[in-house]
Amino acid sequence: MAETKGSSPRKSSSMSVDTALVRELAELLDQSDLSEIEVADGERTIRVARNVGGVPFAPAPVAAPAAIAAPAPAATPAEVSPAADHADAVKSPMVGTAYLCPEPGANSFVAIGDTVKTGDTILIVEAMKVMNPITAPREGKLTQVLVGNAEPVEFGQPLFVIG
Repeated sequence: MAETKGSSPRKSSSMSVDTALVRELAELLDQSDLSEIEVADGERTIRVARNVGGVPFAPAPVAAPAAIAAPAPAATPAEVSPAADHADAVKSPMVGTAYLCPEPGANSFVAIGDTVKTGDTILIVEAMKVMNPITAPREGKLTQVLVGNAEPVEFGQPLFVIG
């Protein structure tokens, strides 16, 4: 037990970390396309993540719409080309799962050919059980949707193109 001046004795509250598990999780990240892994055991949680594109993951909290359990039929994404071909595409601000409609069975937020206004929701990216609306940064016609419904997305991945 340690004592400090002017305080009563207290127990040491050091946390023991399973470094072998942390190393194993880090190796799993390196061997896969995952950007983070989280495991829980009782009250303990270990999360291992890597920065994608040098920017740490930090989604803004947003109210979640109705639970999204199964993918609904949605707009078919245009053929996905390399990101360089979509330099003007709106890119994902986070790692998560893209949803093209607000809830299962509902129509897509928008369809190819629709005219969108700045701030219109085009799709949602779910990250850590938080639904994050991805909006049109400018007015124009939606010319391409580059992701499918319920498809995982990475940070910086092109999502849609507004012409």
